[in-house]
Amino acid sequence: MAEEQKYVLAIDQGTTSSRAIVFDHSGQIVSTGQMEHEQIFPRAGWVEHNPAEIWNNIREVVGLALTRANITHRNIAAVGITNQRETTVVWDKTTGEPVYNAIVWQDTRTDKIVEELGGRKGQDRYKKKVGLPLATYFSGPKIKWILDNVDGAREKAEAGNLMFGNTDAWVLWNMTGGVDGGVHVTDVTNASRTMLMDLEKLAWDEDIAEDMGIPMSMLPEIRSSSEVYGHGREGGFVPGVPIAGILGDQQAATFGQACFEVGMAKNTYGTGNFMLLNTGTEPVQSKSGLLTTVCYKIGDAPAVYALEGSIAVTGSLVQWLRDNLGIISSAPEIEDLAKTVDDNGGAYFVPAFSGLFAPYWKSDARGALVGLTRYVNKGHIARAALEATAFQTREVDDAMRVDSGVELTELKVDGGMIANETLMQFQADILGVPVVRPQVAETTALGAAYAAGIAVGYWQGEQDVIDNWAEDKRWEPKMDEAERERTYRLWKKAVTRTFDWVDEDVR
Repeated sequence: MAEEQKYVLAIDQGTTSSRAIVFDHSGQIVSTGQMEHEQIFPRAGWVEHNPAEIWNNIREVVGLALTRANITHRNIAAVGITNQRETTVVWDKTTGEPVYNAIVWQDTRTDKIVEELGGRKGQDRYKKKVGLPLATYFSGPKIKWILDNVDGAREKAEAGNLMFGNTDAWVLWNMTGGVDGGVHVTDVTNASRTMLMDLEKLAWDEDIAEDMGIPMSMLPEIRSSSEVYGHGREGGFVPGVPIAGILGDQQAATFGQACFEVGMAKNTYGTGNFMLLNTGTEPVQSKSGLLTTVCYKIGDAPAVYALEGSIAVTGSLVQWLRDNLGIISSAPEIEDLAKTVDDNGGAYFVPAFSGLFAPYWKSDARGALVGLTRYVNKGHIARAALEATAFQTREVDDAMRVDSGVELTELKVDGGMIANETLMQFQADILGVPVVRPQVAETTALGAAYAAGIAVGYWQGEQDVIDNWAEDKRWEPKMDEAERERTYRLWKKAVTRTFDWVDEDVR
């Protein structure tokens, strides 16, 4: 009978959509629900989401996933949450209302704040403590912007009435009761993306919070990635069900890909691209423009750290070609268009729409399409857009090799773009190592499900994750070394053309 059967539910609150996925014990997908939310662009470089819309969508997608699986909350052993990281929600704990839209990780409005915080010490002022350079990407400066710019926000914050969270904390608080006893908690992976957490102590750093003018009372409690934080509120969509796993989306994908040993790496191809390399229980400081981040922490076990290469624009470049230029009408068409040509025709597309992330961290860079001649057509531009994703990944891999001394032997991949076989082949070619796609491509949601299931004993631990992981397809590199280095050299040249584009008078 279905009554006895138990599953784990993952809520994946992403940049463009929210998903709910029901997984069975073998880590297979039973059912899904998904809804996109509005991308709000009030000005150039500003990106916002409506937190109330996200919360409504989550309730709806969970309902869809349970209905499609023909189960109820009684069949759910635990709920895991994974989320777009750094996207900042500040809300009033007495009314439950956000004081402003969520400021999304891609948003660059805090560049002046970041510059001022750096002062004479520059980008690396807090890097030793928090593992991150000062950049518009992270949550801390976004909180400061809200407190500085929203009427009455600072007064409310100082009176102890405002709460901050990335979207994981916003969802958890609402699920566990909101104004009526909601749990205000985040996990170590999300906390490590705020610029406010000491990486060694896994605790908020009061001095940095003070520098940014952020009252400590706003910050959620930091917990591990796998433990029971609270239970679904009565009358909610999962009443009484333990909510027992939280991982930022890239860390969740690393967990779902079973990258548990030092030197294992995965790359997620989503709105942006994120490559994480497990470095073990000691944080490794990067000298090459990578981030030092918490990879996961299972209950009382020591935290495991990672080096991360974050790339702002990959999948969203395909969306841009669809929505802004109209050269394709749906994202999958990009591959067909790219296949109409044999190569990029000499064109290189550097999508520095939100500045450049790893390994450059230049918020004043802007996108460039270079190498154009009369010969170049839309097929070449489509191909150049796909190649940009692979080239940026190669730059991150080079930086990882320098920092960690680890030679990549193969790359595990996940995310929406891995359905694109032309891209996967070019990725193997430009890296010179095999690229491996797993059978269950939804590794982000899967990682959150595993963290939650492990916390309640549904799975025994990492070994179950390893046993469930299975290879679907592998791409071997075919390009010869001379061609690989030639095209990569031209890419690096193209990247330099995007630097220092934004002048003082055009911010």
